[in-house]
Amino acid sequence: MSVEVLVADDEAPALRELAALLSADPRVDVVHTASGGAEALQVLERGGVAVAFLDIHMPGISGFDLARALAALRVRPAVVFVTADDSGAVRAFDLEAVDYVLKPVRVERLSRALGRALATGVGADAADDETIPVTVGSATRWVRRAEVRWVQANGDYSRLYTPTGDHLVRVTLSELADRWADAGFVRVHRSYLVHRDVVREVRLSGTAPTVLLGDIELPVSRRLVAAVREAMRR
Repeated sequence: MSVEVLVADDEAPALRELAALLSADPRVDVVHTASGGAEALQVLERGGVAVAFLDIHMPGISGFDLARALAALRVRPAVVFVTADDSGAVRAFDLEAVDYVLKPVRVERLSRALGRALATGVGADAADDETIPVTVGSATRWVRRAEVRWVQANGDYSRLYTPTGDHLVRVTLSELADRWADAGFVRVHRSYLVHRDVVREVRLSGTAPTVLLGDIELPVSRRLVAAVREAMRR
């Protein structure tokens, strides 16, 4: 995957450093830069940017203002805040940021933030996506369906697993299976729902059929083996 990213920061040294670090990442094709929120918004409105790395404190349009404005875009880029302000994380996640990176920026930390952003589903059509309110500490944030990799039943609740963590929501697995069937989610077990695109290996023969999601192995109900096999072939 090779993507376009945007870096917005009103401090020139920080802007140059971030742009250089991202340019060196093999997952990045083009790095756009902006020295303020208004300039950044112009770049984003043209489309094509997959991930926006935003400073918070910029003159005129702040990073938070810019993140709110992105909600109006049909295809919304993932947002990562890169800032020296360690007090805005809760507010950032209320704005559906996928990560919050503190300055000075370490290469490995920035690389991990980019990975998280790309894992949320670059280019997902916001109009066709669903958002689910979840509790993070004392705040509420919204998780996009495109972020969810797999779901585990928990009585009348379900636990949503995303690249950045897991969240318990008050909705049954059966309801999510019905609602999300057309979005690529497959019921593999009475307790598990997985997104087809994150399945790396399918082992449906033998006495203990499973699907593998990277280093995560989930059981497949024997009565669902045929349906899972057909779903994975699509």
